[in-house]
Amino acid sequence: MAFWNRDLLLLTITIILAAVASSFIGHFLYLLLIICIAFIVRQAFLLKQLEQWLKSGAKSNYPASNGLWEEIYYHIFRLKKANKKRKKQLSRIIDQFRKSTAALPDAVVVLGDHDEISWFNNAAKQILGLKKRDRGQRIPNLIRAPAFIEFLNKKDAESILSIKAPANENVTLQIKIVNFDQNAHLLVAHDVTFLKNIERMRKDFVDNISHELRTPLTVLKGYLETLEDMDDDHSPLLTHSLQQMHHQTLRMQHLVDDLLLLANLETKKAQNNRVEIKLLLNQICQESSALEQLNSRIELFVDSDINIYGNEQELRSAFSNIIINALKYSPEESIITVQWYQSGQAVFLDITDLGEGISELEIPRITERFYRSNIQRQHEKNGTGLGLAIVKHVLSRHNAQLKITSDLGKGSCFSCIFPKTRFC
Repeated sequence: MAFWNRDLLLLTITIILAAVASSFIGHFLYLLLIICIAFIVRQAFLLKQLEQWLKSGAKSNYPASNGLWEEIYYHIFRLKKANKKRKKQLSRIIDQFRKSTAALPDAVVVLGDHDEISWFNNAAKQILGLKKRDRGQRIPNLIRAPAFIEFLNKKDAESILSIKAPANENVTLQIKIVNFDQNAHLLVAHDVTFLKNIERMRKDFVDNISHELRTPLTVLKGYLETLEDMDDDHSPLLTHSLQQMHHQTLRMQHLVDDLLLLANLETKKAQNNRVEIKLLLNQICQESSALEQLNSRIELFVDSDINIYGNEQELRSAFSNIIINALKYSPEESIITVQWYQSGQAVFLDITDLGEGISELEIPRITERFYRSNIQRQHEKNGTGLGLAIVKHVLSRHNAQLKITSDLGKGSCFSCIFPKTRFC
């Protein structure tokens, strides 16, 4: 502001001197016009000087000047210096980002608006087979797997795609796309070959051991039944021992059957058809009541005529496991409610009991294999510990969810939620 006042003061003094001079020689207006023209020419010269300095990149020190123009040069120089400092900081941050992402074991590819490759790290060269000359190329032209192209077109941040690596068929990748800008995406590919191999080995082990156990269990069960038929009840100890052996053999057989079912759910593709839910639930409730010998204990309410597109045997297994658990872990005189109804864009199967309930901390874990609740019971309940794990896998194969709500000492509600895409 001081520089502006000084220029204004200089102009004012010049006009006063012109007025004093005009009192002797006259022609004040001509003198004033000359002063204005001289002032404009000077400003034009200084403006041209500024333009030339900026055109040269403002690399050198600003030209010598005074007044307001010196202040303008100074502020421009300060802004340029601050901008240069920010550019160095940004360049350092970008360099650190590139070094850190280049060292990542996962492949990282930056994609533009039209899926063209803007940048990729070293892992992308090995995992995806990308080369330096591929920058600027559209990635669908380099990775042409139909599943990958469909996944790329959707750009769903919640989805994960598993495919074979383009550079090596023996490598399995999990690919995820992250949207980090309006017209830019980040493609991340993770090598899960080791995990897939471990999972396959586990499945093969469970499948093989289950098949291997079936034959000796069948033989053992047959001999036990023969011995029970031969028992004349003269030896209470022998009778009790045979009953216990038969009971444990049946338990082991059920465990093998459940393990085989889980292995099939994890490996085999489901054969889906229209499932008549009302008929299925009626059959399951009648069978479950017959097993408990309490025909009036289950109350069934079918409040929707919606049916499901899925696998009837798998759904039968899942629904039966939940209902039998509800009967098993609730008082003998209590009622189990089974309700099929629609709510919004989904259809629900609610199975409610008045049993012992489940603690809030245990709810996320009860669908794990062989997990047992820490609740102390007077009589330990028999089971394989795989029922709810089977339920979880069946619902997952039907794009459904299992929601569990429970109050200790009051009961639980197991809700199977099927999306609209499964309606038929």
